[in-house]
Amino acid sequence: MSLTTLPSRETLEERRSAGFGAYARDYLARIRSGNMGALPAVLGLLALVVAFSVARPEFVTAGNLANLLHQGAAVTVIAMGLVFVLLLGEIDLSAGFASGVCASVLAVLLTNFGVPWYVAVLAALATGAAIGLIIGMLVAKLGIPSFVVTLAAFLAFQGAVLLLMKGGTIVAVDDPIIKKINFDGRLAPLPGWVLYGVTIAGMLALHLWKRYSRVRHGLAAEPRSVIALRVVTAAVLLGGAVWTLNLERSPNAAISQRGVPMIVLVVGVLLALCTFVLNRTAFGRHIYAVGGNREAARRAGIHVDAIRIAVFVICSTMAAVGGIVAASRDASVNPNTGGSNVLLYAMGAAVIGGTSLFGGKGRVLNAVLGGAVVAVIENGMGLMNYSPGTKYIVTGVVLLLAAGIDAVTRRRAARAGLR
Repeated sequence: MSLTTLPSRETLEERRSAGFGAYARDYLARIRSGNMGALPAVLGLLALVVAFSVARPEFVTAGNLANLLHQGAAVTVIAMGLVFVLLLGEIDLSAGFASGVCASVLAVLLTNFGVPWYVAVLAALATGAAIGLIIGMLVAKLGIPSFVVTLAAFLAFQGAVLLLMKGGTIVAVDDPIIKKINFDGRLAPLPGWVLYGVTIAGMLALHLWKRYSRVRHGLAAEPRSVIALRVVTAAVLLGGAVWTLNLERSPNAAISQRGVPMIVLVVGVLLALCTFVLNRTAFGRHIYAVGGNREAARRAGIHVDAIRIAVFVICSTMAAVGGIVAASRDASVNPNTGGSNVLLYAMGAAVIGGTSLFGGKGRVLNAVLGGAVVAVIENGMGLMNYSPGTKYIVTGVVLLLAAGIDAVTRRRAARAGLR
């Protein structure tokens, strides 16, 4: 290599100090090459919110916003777990009913056996982890396709829920701690604003630290103007949501319902934890490596089977959390918990948010964005008095569009030499 091919000090300085215009041109080039990320989900979510707000002004009320958060929480949490499996190009069709099994374990222990809430929660999480371990072992060690294993589990778990629920009974969940998760738990206005401030400050600190780290190593970094735009946009949107949720939404003057629902804090903590695992740990990097090219990852010394087992454990454990969230919202568990459209919506949320079905591309944030899209469609069309059939059709079309965008952008990325 000649000296002329080495990057000069001036070139590195230009890359590190590129302005907003250069960053925008680079971003547009990445989009044209097929790297669209979560952009379609964000644009779709904005379009849906605007459309439903115009059609039904009550869509943007404090009560409906809180209802949206409660409605979409369980599906979003399950979708966050599915992202780990999808990153390997695998699939888990049992996640919905796995959440139902874990919710049933929680309800039976709480109501029928009177155990403390924390013991019941640990038992539900352990059940989810055990389910994931068994599925992962069958897929990684025996070589059975994940589609077949999880389809069998999907059928078996329906029977398990029926057995736990004694055929068709409904088991109430009256524990006040569990109910605070996604039923009547709220942060008072002041703690809500404190949480908002911590979130924005944390977001700013992470962006600045990432920029500092890249500049220190001589890599291209985002301009400060881009960081400022992202943080200000998030501050405005989240600030508007907190202000709206802090409005009184109770029709009964004697009972206050002001404040951010507790489920927001729960989902936020899970999002931060899962994002840290994927982006800041060797384990997360290994997941992306195995999803991108399994054989290359194996030759690089990565224990591929262990990674495959681990993602199924994570997925089923997150399904258990989703089951707990669903049990909290309904204050009960029934034979349909985790069934019906739960799996379809959760899988749709992950894909609609931008996670690739082919593996190697996606973030946990994608599941949150996709979950928001699914919840907005269901809620908004409900306000407009559309039939369940119409809602299913629209959600299916949106999922098909997301999968189509994924396939098209993957081909464009291949032509551009990015994969």
